[in-house]
Amino acid sequence: MLRYVTTNPGKVREAERYLRDGSVERLDFDYPEIQAAELGPIAAQGAREAYRHAGEPVLVDDAGLFVEGLDGFPGPYSSYVEETLGVERVHEIAADLDDRRAAFRCVLGYCDGDGFAASPDPVDRGDRDAAAAAGPDGEGERSDGDGGEGADAETLPVKLFEGYVPGRIVAPRGEAGFGYDPIFEHDGETFAEMDTERKNAVSHRGRALEKFAEWFEDR
Repeated sequence: MLRYVTTNPGKVREAERYLRDGSVERLDFDYPEIQAAELGPIAAQGAREAYRHAGEPVLVDDAGLFVEGLDGFPGPYSSYVEETLGVERVHEIAADLDDRRAAFRCVLGYCDGDGFAASPDPVDRGDRDAAAAAGPDGEGERSDGDGGEGADAETLPVKLFEGYVPGRIVAPRGEAGFGYDPIFEHDGETFAEMDTERKNAVSHRGRALEKFAEWFEDR
């Protein structure tokens, strides 16, 4: 059984569109997030922590809104910025920019305690953030090499899958969706103006899930 680590049942329903019926369940696990300028290391560290907690295959996602004219801000800090500044304030900041292009990005991190064969999709072996994943004392746990509980970051490779959808920042429109959906326009509509089926078909998470499901079918 694959455990999707999220507090949002809607994410699991979206994953079920791409995976076999009954193959994924929600896992409510609050893992500590590292601070990083990219989504990949955050998802990778979360997948390792979740696998150590669950002891079975896990899927973790991290996502963000990247505004070109703000050098990618809010990016990995999107949730914090939404809670502190608010979505309308982000629009106000972007409204004065000459370049209001933006993108939603999502990175899925998969970990099952085993290694992965080479493929076009990136594998994070913990090299970039081993210290953060190892714990506050900076020393990784000793491992018996089987990739189970007690394995350190070096023995828990994580498979990463990225989804990307381009758009631009606009004044808030639409009543559906959540988060930055009202100010993110893709192909003439904001995400908040799309119904669930339309949004899932073009969303960054959906595109990452499609890549993952194709690979996971042969796992």
